[in-house]
Amino acid sequence: MKKELRFPTGPISLLRWRRPLILAVALLASPLIPTIAQEALSKVVVEHNVMIPAGDSVLLATDIYRPAVDGQAVSSPLPLLLQRTPYGKSGERFVPQAAYFASQGYVVALQDLRGRYDSGGTFTKYNSLEAPDGARTVEWLARLPYVNGQVAMWGTSYGAHTQADASKLQPKGLSAMIINMGGMANAWGHAVRQGGAFELGRELTWAFRQIPIEIDDPVVKAHFEHEQVEDWYQAWPFRRGLNPLSIAPNFENYLLEEFTHGDYNDYWKKIGINWEEYYEQTADVPMVHIGGWYDIFLRGTIQNYQELSLRQSSPKWLIIGPWTHSGNERTYAGDVDFGPEAAISDFNRSFQVQWFDYLLKGKESEAIPEHPIQLFVMGTGDGKKNEAGRLNHGGYWMEAESWPLPDTKPVFFYFHADGSMNGQLPDETVPSTTFTFDPNHPVPTLGGNVSARVKDGAFDQRERPDFIGSRPPYLPLSARSDVVVFQTEPLKEDIQVIGPIIVFLCVSSTAEDTDFTVKLLDVYPPSEDFPSGFDMNLTDAVARMSYRNGRPSRELIKPGEAYNLVIEPFPTANVFKKGHRIRVDISSSNFPRWDVNPNTGEPFESSRRKVSADNTVFHSAERPSYIILPVVPLK
Repeated sequence: MKKELRFPTGPISLLRWRRPLILAVALLASPLIPTIAQEALSKVVVEHNVMIPAGDSVLLATDIYRPAVDGQAVSSPLPLLLQRTPYGKSGERFVPQAAYFASQGYVVALQDLRGRYDSGGTFTKYNSLEAPDGARTVEWLARLPYVNGQVAMWGTSYGAHTQADASKLQPKGLSAMIINMGGMANAWGHAVRQGGAFELGRELTWAFRQIPIEIDDPVVKAHFEHEQVEDWYQAWPFRRGLNPLSIAPNFENYLLEEFTHGDYNDYWKKIGINWEEYYEQTADVPMVHIGGWYDIFLRGTIQNYQELSLRQSSPKWLIIGPWTHSGNERTYAGDVDFGPEAAISDFNRSFQVQWFDYLLKGKESEAIPEHPIQLFVMGTGDGKKNEAGRLNHGGYWMEAESWPLPDTKPVFFYFHADGSMNGQLPDETVPSTTFTFDPNHPVPTLGGNVSARVKDGAFDQRERPDFIGSRPPYLPLSARSDVVVFQTEPLKEDIQVIGPIIVFLCVSSTAEDTDFTVKLLDVYPPSEDFPSGFDMNLTDAVARMSYRNGRPSRELIKPGEAYNLVIEPFPTANVFKKGHRIRVDISSSNFPRWDVNPNTGEPFESSRRKVSADNTVFHSAERPSYIILPVVPLK
């Protein structure tokens, strides 16, 4: 029997649907997890460090969990669930989940990646050996006598990348994938680089965190406990052999290789760092692509779903919530809460088991959606401060058949000299706005699609002490002279925006190279709980002028010459409520999310100078700048 979900506030969904899998019964309340994990472990047997050959001299350490009765493993063949990870297969992050999956009638395999923990070889992030390692592992496990030939993969972030890598070689036995917050389409376009800029905060922080694991030396561990990565952002770009990562050359090498390969060349087309070049050879199996509006891999999650759906016959699903990286079980992202329905409270257990039961065992479930796309539309909340001190932004789930949504209307909002933003072409009164970008004082990152120790999610765009790069007196970013603000009048009615965002700028600079950043915000009016309002970030992006409009190789610009620039922030889904404003901020930095352009035009890896640049945004009828928002009717 179909169950319709009623939303107490805000609009109903575009398509009515069965009670969503997002609201599946939560089997694991946090305080009970240890008890449930112990109970699950009592129903399984585990064989540790089964060494699977990688095809060369390397052996890959794998723990295999099997359902058991009275301490004896079940002998009848079962489907197998595999996760490959660089984070230690024996850690508390994975063992309870593997035990639970096994207790539900699956063989489960957890494997340390090449060069990590108990596996042999040398580890390098996103290396090209992970694809054949994964494919050989799938085929080896599928042949086990107690496995029925079906191997499904699951995992978050790096555990998602390893799934994508294995699938590119079409291993025999691979039967399904649940790809959560990962599986990047192209690391040059997002996650490692974006718009020509380098994802400094994410990449450098990840490397710092892994060094104490990579180097099993108590002196190194003690050193990295007090060495703060935040102190080293300002020292970028690193010089080889003269930075903390030099102690682990494999980490220093991959980081500097990512940074110095600015052009889109064969380096970025390698199998371990790219999926779009390998779509045609990817295994045609059912896939569930899961992402978050504030996740670093959102662009790839959507692209992978779209492109593989077009090319393959096996079903594909797309689920996007209001989450940060790995935040599926939380109702909030940063300082904004989206309500209890936003979280998949049992994501790491019964949620995924229901999917595997459906994909591998053919079990029907109301948890499986009728339509392939599930989206959480942010907004519709009361805007008050909850007990945790977060803004109640609210939102609701909806389903759809295609992306972008079929009834989307592109609406143009033009930028004007007085800071307004509306549907009218600007006049010629003041044709441009110029600001000075000083790379020694970049705009600090205040949330967004980041990860690691750079705070991600939605925040009031006001500097504060716990954000890197903020300075007293901690004013709103809109008060900075290098942030150009365009915003609508207070809205007279709710506006629902769902889909890709495109910003067209006509710009110039006094430098031979510089950056332009854009940010889309939902601006709350002042209220009792938030007397100065709340400038909530939704999505942002960067474009390096020497890589303008996605050009694959660097080409400097001519100072003073006007250029048309297309910038594509990650998609979003948000209801801008009546009385709110839609706002776009334009600047030239967002640090440390992205590295800072020194404005010199010199090779980035060898530049030691920074110079200020006067950057201009045109907003005349002849040279308009504007944003195109995908507006979807409220129903």
